[in-house]
Amino acid sequence: MEDELQGMEEAVPERDSDSFRDEGEWAAGPVDAGDPPPAAEQQVVPPTTPPTAEAALTEPSEVGDEMEPSEDVDEAPLNAGEDEESPEASGDGRMRAVDLIAPTRLDFLAEREADAEQPVKTAEVFVFANQKGGVAKTTTTLNLAVAFAESGYRVLCIDLDPQGNLTMSQGIDPDKVEKSLYDVLVNDMPISEIIVKREIDIAVASIDLAGAEIAMSTKIGRERSLEKALKEVAGDYDFVCIDTPPSLGLLTINALTAANKVIVPVQCEYLSMRGLVQLQNTLKMIQENLNPDVRIEGILPTMLDSRTIHAKEAVEILEENFGDLVFQSRIKKAIKFAEAPVKGASVLKYDSTSSAANYYRDLAKEVLSHGSA
Repeated sequence: MEDELQGMEEAVPERDSDSFRDEGEWAAGPVDAGDPPPAAEQQVVPPTTPPTAEAALTEPSEVGDEMEPSEDVDEAPLNAGEDEESPEASGDGRMRAVDLIAPTRLDFLAEREADAEQPVKTAEVFVFANQKGGVAKTTTTLNLAVAFAESGYRVLCIDLDPQGNLTMSQGIDPDKVEKSLYDVLVNDMPISEIIVKREIDIAVASIDLAGAEIAMSTKIGRERSLEKALKEVAGDYDFVCIDTPPSLGLLTINALTAANKVIVPVQCEYLSMRGLVQLQNTLKMIQENLNPDVRIEGILPTMLDSRTIHAKEAVEILEENFGDLVFQSRIKKAIKFAEAPVKGASVLKYDSTSSAANYYRDLAKEVLSHGSA
């Protein structure tokens, strides 16, 4: 009997579960090693109906091995997520330059909307200039600035005269000043370091300023030294009033380059009016080469003695030649203008109710309203 069984096993070759799947056959069940093998016709029973896909997924295989996917299922291509129009897909193996550059390096190529610039309020810069000395430039600079401050404006005075008269008029000794406009113009010191608070803020001068023009002679952009210095404080003030020396040298050119408006104090005398012609010529060169926006705000008759015929004739000559450019305000002679600097104060503080103080209050109203025509 055993010999017959052994002969039958040799006659029927062993077939694994994979061969059954390939032929669409299903194993009837697990076979223990100790059980006698059934007959050849009873080992494999083909199913009457093919198993459904759901049954194939939910029911475990009786053979004990995991089912392999059917050959009929299409495999997803490995590059299914890639762009079909990529260089590799089109057959071009070269990469574009844009693919080799990091995205952060392309930021500068992207067009960005420009941020809306907020308008920055800057100070109106007034220059008081006349080549002729002794025409009340310093007196007008200080008292008009104080009149602006009385109206609630923030005002900065700049003493650009080496004599330092504006500095002395506020009780500051120019000889004892350690830092002055000389350091600002020559050594590029911030102008905020030389501003002293008195009735108004004042950028002080010293006798060293007399050598500034020589020291600046080799400096590049020397005509714009004051303009650059004022940018630091331009937003802190409403008005900047600059007192200039009685000349049309480099210091006055710096003032005119930094200014918006020029007020020309003119003593009601013939020689004083002669300086107007030279100032106009200088101003024209400034407009053509350095500052096209500067203009004459008005011509101010000062030190007027209405008792003399000569003073009246001088005012008439001004009005005939310059018309509405002449201020309607008149600064008449008064002893208060000489007494106030001795006390280190403006005439508006020294004698607030005097006619001398009211002259500059009227001038301030005229400048604030519309200026000269």
